Amino acid sequence: MLIGEVSEQSGISARMLRHYDKIGLVSPTGRTHGGYRQYSADDLRRLFHVEGLRSLGLSLQEIAAVLEDLAFDPAPLVEQIIARTRQRLAQEEELLRRLTQVHTSNPAAWSDVLRTIGLLRGLEVGDPSSRQRLVLELTDRHDAVAPLTEAALNESEPNVSGALYWALARSGDAAVPELAEALGAPDAERRRRAVAALEKIGTPQALAVLADAFQHPDPFVGTRGALARGGRGDADAVPALVGLVAAGRDDIDAADRLGMLAERHGCASDIVRAICDTLAGASVAARQRLTAALAEIPGPAADAALAALVADPDRGVALTATSLARARAASGHARVVRGRARRPARRA
Repeated sequence: MLIGEVSEQSGISARMLRHYDKIGLVSPTGRTHGGYRQYSADDLRRLFHVEGLRSLGLSLQEIAAVLEDLAFDPAPLVEQIIARTRQRLAQEEELLRRLTQVHTSNPAAWSDVLRTIGLLRGLEVGDPSSRQRLVLELTDRHDAVAPLTEAALNESEPNVSGALYWALARSGDAAVPELAEALGAPDAERRRRAVAALEKIGTPQALAVLADAFQHPDPFVGTRGALARGGRGDADAVPALVGLVAAGRDDIDAADRLGMLAERHGCASDIVRAICDTLAGASVAARQRLTAALAEIPGPAADAALAALVADPDRGVALTATSLARARAASGHARVVRGRARRPARRA
């Protein structure tokens, strides 16, 4: 086959075929009756070997080395190809991330693009104090929400994180959709930062996103979601809040939410029932916390539960229940002052 026929049938340009010939990689070895050079079957096989190796990312020099000694071990070269491919993919992912952030900022002119790129670079500098200063010096910029949100989700320095959360809080609900999406991220730290940012923003929309996550498989996200849900007055948060008290995880805040649900939303009976169900089989430490939580709940059901706990087999739990029951009776109210309820009686 002549060079033009090979080019047409293989899709390889005649210019590339001539380059292969020039460097000695693939040269036509046959001759026509008229003296024209043509590719033999062996030449074509070598050509397709070259193209196959090029598709793997090998350089022409590496391909020449492979074809010169087909018996050599390909494993090290394949490892190099894998490493180069991963590096290239990482660079392309980084480019895609930056382009996405620029696009999200809705640039109207090239000056907006350049300004956003400058902000992105500033948020990625190595010095934490420089990153913090950049955030604090920002004036209100709608186009900065996307890069600030991404920076907040990746920032590990507490002082810089605080500045970023503050900046996002100033933007209202603009960052909430991206933060809501981050609650489902595979990285636990990214999820935790999303929770912190949503709590700092604190708008009804931000807290609603958190409240919807009260059954999240990540214990941290689920805990903060349960607290947010209880704070909104959702009675279906009661089991989760009682569970937090029993587990000693954010138990003070959980008890406060239970008290609020009992006082403002008429859930006292349901809460006392849930606490009593959890008391059965609970550890001593858990019973102590659950007993103290009853002080937050008004009404006769809580009084009856405390009266029963006076006979608890653990002396510390019994003394705590006795102290709280007496305080409630002496005060003439169904609820003890929170500061007093927080201090369980000492063991004798």
